Amino acid sequence: MLVEVDHVQLAAPPGSEDRLRSYYVDVLGMTEIAKPAALAARGGCWFQAGAVHLHLGTEADFRPAKKAHPGLRVRDIEAYAARLAAQHAPVIWNDDLPGHRRFYSEDPVGNRLEFLEPDGP
Repeated sequence: MLVEVDHVQLAAPPGSEDRLRSYYVDVLGMTEIAKPAALAARGGCWFQAGAVHLHLGTEADFRPAKKAHPGLRVRDIEAYAARLAAQHAPVIWNDDLPGHRRFYSEDPVGNRLEFLEPDGP
């Protein structure tokens, strides 16, 4: 039986790790976590913020997905959007999901990310 999501894996081109670190750590406020030695040789990097785990793995013929994305819940979405905008990350608001405030952004290699916060308590 499924009990929770352990992590979400996103792809990235080989050699993009420094750009990914700048975005996921400096812009999003996540912490990089060490990959196991057997996996570190493959490239990529892993990040965590609380219970949120994102793994970025390298892919030789990488192309960012146009629609697929993780949906990441945030607190104080307006302040979080301002944080991203101040770091020159795109912030594209979308009001199509009833009961939520949300926006989309992209990491430096074009992965789509959704940030959302439920309305009310």
